[in-house]
Amino acid sequence: MRLAGRNAIVTGAASGIGRETALRFAEEGAAVVCADLNAEGAAAVAASIVANGAVAAAVSVDITNEREVARLAEEALAALGRIDVLVNNAGVTILGGVAELAEADWQREIDINLSGAYRVSKAFWPHFAAAGGGAILSTASIAGVVGVRQDAAYVASKAGLIMLTRCMALDGAQHGIRANCICPGFVDTPMFDGFLADQPDPNAALARAAGRTPLGRIGTPRDIADGFVYLASDDARWITGTALVIDGGLTAGLTE
Repeated sequence: MRLAGRNAIVTGAASGIGRETALRFAEEGAAVVCADLNAEGAAAVAASIVANGAVAAAVSVDITNEREVARLAEEALAALGRIDVLVNNAGVTILGGVAELAEADWQREIDINLSGAYRVSKAFWPHFAAAGGGAILSTASIAGVVGVRQDAAYVASKAGLIMLTRCMALDGAQHGIRANCICPGFVDTPMFDGFLADQPDPNAALARAAGRTPLGRIGTPRDIADGFVYLASDDARWITGTALVIDGGLTAGLTE
């Protein structure tokens, strides 16, 4: 098992990529703290891990609140004793271009997707530095690599998260802290379901998403979770500052 003896925390662990990442980490031998604003959802994921014979705990947290993030760090360290891997996965998307997007919605996306990762990483940074290292991983997006119409705040937040990752990699190297992120393409998650629901024809939008992906399907949460397992493991011991694109070839180039 590639993560045996490791302790990890995953934000946004109640559903989608976060849920699958928490489950995969546990399958690979890690003890996991499942953190989410959705307390019941986080508890359900932790209970599933425990039922399968692994170690897990659940913590409810609002990552837009500095005090709650500080409490998250305290409770996670109290539960597991140390943290070796942090996965900043919590995020939201609100569709809209600059001309239509309300400032409150812009601020909310930046506050959760970008500033939230900053807050949580900052809270655990002293622990990682004192321990001689750790891995800080984040869920970015291909929307941080290429622009997307009518999705200005999400794109800006994910592009910022990629650069935050690179800065943390540079700042953390002297402490043995590795920082990397994953840029998923279209993935079958509740967030993607919400995106489809906003389209005039959800079925047609789903077909277009799969059709635009060279490997012929949208991704699964496991496709992304397996990437996080790799980046958290010793197999990635000399990898830091990277944005790993996992998108079925979507951003490789034009297909016709």
